[in-house]
Amino acid sequence: MPDSEYPKISIVTPSYNQGMYLADTISSVLGQGYPNLEYIVIDGGSTDNSVEIIKQYESQLTYWQSEKDEGQAQAINKGFSMATGDIVGWLNSDDMYLPGTLNFVAETFRDGLLSTPSVLLGNCIFLREREKIVKANNVKAAAATLDLEWYDYIIQPSSFWSRETVEKVGELDENLHYAFDWEWFIRGVRMGVLFHPVDRFLSVYRVHDAHKTATGGQARLQEIAQIYSLFHSDEAARVFLDYKGGKYVPGARKLLRRFGLPYILNPTRLLYLLFFRKRIAWEQFDNLRRM
Repeated sequence: MPDSEYPKISIVTPSYNQGMYLADTISSVLGQGYPNLEYIVIDGGSTDNSVEIIKQYESQLTYWQSEKDEGQAQAINKGFSMATGDIVGWLNSDDMYLPGTLNFVAETFRDGLLSTPSVLLGNCIFLREREKIVKANNVKAAAATLDLEWYDYIIQPSSFWSRETVEKVGELDENLHYAFDWEWFIRGVRMGVLFHPVDRFLSVYRVHDAHKTATGGQARLQEIAQIYSLFHSDEAARVFLDYKGGKYVPGARKLLRRFGLPYILNPTRLLYLLFFRKRIAWEQFDNLRRM
């Protein structure tokens, strides 16, 4: 199609001390060859070689800055406040887009998603660097069986939002540091945003020793519990923390072994029946346990 018919896509990359991966991330965006791209890099005052890497690409960037901020959500909000695209997304500084992603996103949005608050969801390849393992998800299957308000099945780098969605749902919550994307998605669900899953791989999600989700520990669990409390109930938050604490799991496994039931009764189902069935519905627990 002529360049004038390509919807403008704005991509924001928040960055902080990810120089080891940043060049791959930036190259994966610029290498798309998409003719109507707005690319914004917001660095949080990195002390490694990130700024030097960004400067290597600055002639191809719409805008970049490097200054101290209050975290990833604030960096993304800064970028979104500058973005003027019809379609908006963010790509963290250790992830990558697969070839052809932005053209596919543009074509899919042009088929009807641009005119309504909507989010496009694609599949993602997980690269676990320590074990050299590659895995993948199926977001279309997840969307058909799971509840986004109880389990975040969206892999963020494979999600793209219409301009109307950004304006309708508003900014990311800058008080959150691990699950601000999920909190934003829940707000979108409750505001009637259309979530459109497709069976297409769009990005690579790196899991490494410095990855924030992998290193979040108890702080991450507490933040997720906070979101359950905000959108559901304090009891849902307590169930989540009790389950993730693991204190009930050994007892359930012991019972299964004692009565020879491991191949008859699902251990998770037994755990629910023994300790949680009076506190939360099974459908909700089955989603919550996956977080």
